[in-house]
Amino acid sequence: MGAQMGPKIKPKLGRDDWAQRSFMLVIGLYLVIALALPLYAMLSKAFSTYYFDLSQYEVQVSDGAGVFGPVQNIATLNNQSSPPIFDDLATNTNGRLGLTKLFPDFSFRSPVNYRFRAVSEGAIYLVGSERNAGPDWIELDSNTFRRVVIRPASERGLSNFTTYFSTPALVQSVENSLVIAVITTVITVSLAFWFAYALARSKMRFKGVFRMVAMMPILVPSLLPGIALLYLFSPRQGMLKELMFGYDINGPIGIVIGSVFFTFPHAMIIISTALSISDARLFEASESLKASRWKTFWTVTIPGARYGIFSAAFVVFNLVITDFGLPKVIGGNFNVLAVDIFKQVIGQQNFEMGAVVSMVLLVPALMAFGIDRRMQKKQVALLTARSVVYEPKPNPVVDWFFFAYATLVAVFIAGIIAVCQYAALIRQWPYNLSLSLKNYDFSRMDGGGWASYTNSLLLAIFTAIIGTIVVFLGAYMVEKTKGFERGRALFQGLAMLPMAIPGMVLGIAYIFFFNNPDNPLNFIYGTMIILVVSTVTHFYTVSHLTAVTALKQMDGEFESVSQSLKQPFYKLFWRVTVPVSLPAILNISIYLFVNAMTTVSAVVFLYSTDTALASVAVLNMNDAGDIAPAAAMGMMIFYTNAGARILHSLLSKGILARSNAWRKGA
Repeated sequence: MGAQMGPKIKPKLGRDDWAQRSFMLVIGLYLVIALALPLYAMLSKAFSTYYFDLSQYEVQVSDGAGVFGPVQNIATLNNQSSPPIFDDLATNTNGRLGLTKLFPDFSFRSPVNYRFRAVSEGAIYLVGSERNAGPDWIELDSNTFRRVVIRPASERGLSNFTTYFSTPALVQSVENSLVIAVITTVITVSLAFWFAYALARSKMRFKGVFRMVAMMPILVPSLLPGIALLYLFSPRQGMLKELMFGYDINGPIGIVIGSVFFTFPHAMIIISTALSISDARLFEASESLKASRWKTFWTVTIPGARYGIFSAAFVVFNLVITDFGLPKVIGGNFNVLAVDIFKQVIGQQNFEMGAVVSMVLLVPALMAFGIDRRMQKKQVALLTARSVVYEPKPNPVVDWFFFAYATLVAVFIAGIIAVCQYAALIRQWPYNLSLSLKNYDFSRMDGGGWASYTNSLLLAIFTAIIGTIVVFLGAYMVEKTKGFERGRALFQGLAMLPMAIPGMVLGIAYIFFFNNPDNPLNFIYGTMIILVVSTVTHFYTVSHLTAVTALKQMDGEFESVSQSLKQPFYKLFWRVTVPVSLPAILNISIYLFVNAMTTVSAVVFLYSTDTALASVAVLNMNDAGDIAPAAAMGMMIFYTNAGARILHSLLSKGILARSNAWRKGA
């Protein structure tokens, strides 16, 4: 008989193990509070229906001489008016029903008195701001009676979803969003593929310039191209309106063109990465077999880049279907899901229906995210230790063709930015085309003035600093902590979740969670703190993946040596991990900074008068008709982000030269 296996002995946890797990739990708790609980609150509201239960209240009316009539139940008080009254009962959590609506002849100057009560203890009504409940009668004169209102009761169920899917205009938004997202994805991925192919597979000139121009849309809020398109193709005053051939740029055409603009760099980056890891030996084998360029393209290039193409498609699809700013500016009467959320919450104050639309928007976003994750798991390594880096060979015809193509794409991108800058400098389009800086006098416009720009700058700085610390610490703990598999898996799941949550959904979830007076964190609502928390959470996943990728490149021997020398983990973290990971840390910080400057979707629900932001100011000024100042504010965001990128590049070179000096002596 073989030797019997003894009980599995768990290794004893040391001080470093407990410290690392504690850090992970703290950051995990942050993700629970900043993401999981708000989403649960939103989900709960989507299934909550509010109504007025009139049968819970009774009233007596005097004849003016002090004699009260019989007791009447409110539900049967005014049956002939029940249809219009029923319309008033379609309500949400903020709804209130004034009782005077049930008395057609009511006058607050009347000598008539009223007695009123709730039949059950659970029924609530207000007299002004005073809360009342219970079966005790209260007597009120006419002037006081007009201040009596009934608060709604609630029940849980699917009635909100039934209402949504029985409303044709709302259901049409689902189709509109899907159609726009699919069309934009096909166009963007096609354009980005050939642009990335030109950079990777040709010897055309000025690749660095083309790559820099292609990245420009990342530096502006998504609604800025909408303003440029209005100046170019507006039916009445557009500079190039003849090119529209009678079609209106306000609507699906404008949304698609603008979406292609702001999603192009995202697709280009992913596809460029996929094309850059090709093995030259495959192309040499194809050439030796005398395969045509076209056949080589379909048998070598496309199979090697297919996962990058799929990922680019899902990223573009998610960006488009969840975008709010561009459809709001140039969508016209063409409704999409993200704008419907805004209309329900801000326009109609119907928060429950806003939660329902958010749930509907989550479905395609989560599906795209899930398919993308599944496709990435199927991806296999294309490079081995014997792989040879592909170097394109000069071909004048091919090189000039791709140069012309890249030039057209660059002109489109740079042209949109140039039109925005031109619009920001014109005194009054199209009547006075002289140049002026008056549009930068934001104090004369709606939107928050220069204070909104300052707030955005503060938000970006705080997000970059705090977000980088939180994200990198979380990634370090989940990657370097030994054991604790379940906790690490749960943390990893929470860290990946923000990528699948649209900004509009996160914003409305924060309203339900943080704006609840019973929440002890209610004090952060309307402050800069909640803006920082929402922005860090919104862009957490990409930053986390960047940090994890960098940490995986570090050999586990560092931890082994540190433990053998009995050094605490924080010394290793500060003296080795941080210096080695500085490129990733700097990339995380600039990523968070740029996105904090340009984001609109989540923060549009969360800012207050004192924390108005530049990106939201662009939206508000455009709504107010101040389109040129809106363009000027958008360009301020662009120049700020461009300056931050340049500063980031300079700092990266200087800091890395000093912190990584040990590599030269190795």
